[in-house]
Amino acid sequence: MPQQFEQPQSQSQDIHEDDVLTTAGTDAQQQGEDQSDVLDSILDDIESTLETNAEEYVNSFVQKGGE
Repeated sequence: MPQQFEQPQSQSQDIHEDDVLTTAGTDAQQQGEDQSDVLDSILDDIESTLETNAEEYVNSFVQKGGE
């Protein structure tokens, strides 16, 4: 008789473990998406800064009025 009760506990435990793994996977995916958004934002800032500074850098070498 005690063996009959082990089976439902095992199934219940398996279901609980599956829920935990699913939740952990979802949390990890969300963190990955959040980090991706942050990285994209940083890269956009770097790109706009480089565009501005590159233009100033190139303009410093442009000859003005036949110099």
